[in-house]
Amino acid sequence: MILSRQFVVRAGVVGAVSALAAGSALYLADAKIDVAGMRDRVIATTAAPPPPGNAPVPVSIGLSRAEPVRIYLTGIGTVQAYNTVAVKSRVDGEIMQVLFQEGQDVKTGDPLAIIDPRPFAAQLAQQRAARARDQAMLQGALLDLKRYEDLAQRNFASRQQMDQQRAQVDQYRAQIDGDQAQIDYAQTQLDYTTIRSPIDGRAGIRQIDQGNFVHAADGTPMVVITQLRPISVIFTLAANSVAQDRLRPGQTRLPVFAMAADGNTKLDEGTIDLVDNLVDQATGTIKLKASFPNRELRLWPGNFVNGRIVVDEIAAGVTVPAAALRHGPHGDFVWVVTHEQTAVSRTVTAGQAIDGRVLIRDGLEPDEQVVTDGHFRLEPGVKVDIVGRQQDAPSPSNG
Repeated sequence: MILSRQFVVRAGVVGAVSALAAGSALYLADAKIDVAGMRDRVIATTAAPPPPGNAPVPVSIGLSRAEPVRIYLTGIGTVQAYNTVAVKSRVDGEIMQVLFQEGQDVKTGDPLAIIDPRPFAAQLAQQRAARARDQAMLQGALLDLKRYEDLAQRNFASRQQMDQQRAQVDQYRAQIDGDQAQIDYAQTQLDYTTIRSPIDGRAGIRQIDQGNFVHAADGTPMVVITQLRPISVIFTLAANSVAQDRLRPGQTRLPVFAMAADGNTKLDEGTIDLVDNLVDQATGTIKLKASFPNRELRLWPGNFVNGRIVVDEIAAGVTVPAAALRHGPHGDFVWVVTHEQTAVSRTVTAGQAIDGRVLIRDGLEPDEQVVTDGHFRLEPGVKVDIVGRQQDAPSPSNG
């Protein structure tokens, strides 16, 4: 341990005087020497001189100001794609072409792949031929029915024969309706051979290549398409905080900002669309769903973001630099510099702190000078020397 020279000298002197007082061979009492007084005087002369009692305390200050303030609820959110589709084949067949690139933006209806259409085209032609056959048979049955009706009017044909022919006509008509249904089904199967994008989004990694045989029952998708514009974020907040800010379960429209992990970089601005109707009993939290336009694609599914949900706005709230707010045993307070350059302690009611400033709900007026540095040497009524002024931080209302 390294001791200062002053401390060593002081300790040596004090020790010498103490030893002199304790020495049995010396009779200082007769000489009326005040040993204790000598020791106190030695200590007093070797100690550092105290600062002048009337010297002003150097401080830095900032200004309180009245400005629009947004009241936020804050929480962590998880980014989710607005829609996610795992694209699979709906028919069996060989992949003849793959028409998309990995990471490509696709629109609804864009072709992604083509499956060999020839078997399905043949089935469609077969059903159309069956319909043409039944239509020809229907035409013949209609002619026979007309003949039976003419003969029945002249009593050359029985009513029973006419009714049987009419039933035959209805049977052919039903067969044609069935043929049309088979044609529609075959046409649908043929259309499925061209696999198209069901949504606007961005294609992921291709899971299957040209030349492979796919089945409608396959579990592996060909590609996953995610809709990134707009995009959703699920925020999880304490249920008590949500209730205190008068939010109600169901649809709502509240502004919300998605912030990066540093808490300062704004990624996007959106709206809260839904307050969930169920509180998680295990955690005491409730979920809020928000949507963001995500025009710059700064939000990606699976990422975490910090959310600032605007629940109220104050037109002229008093704010001070965050460094000015102090915490004591009796609550929050700030040091205010008066016009006489003296420090006064002021009890305040503090609100939210954001972007380097704190909302003061009660106890302070706009344009007052508050101490931001040099608090520890302050006492009520002490003179101060302003050595620095804090620059204004961005307004909390800027998001």
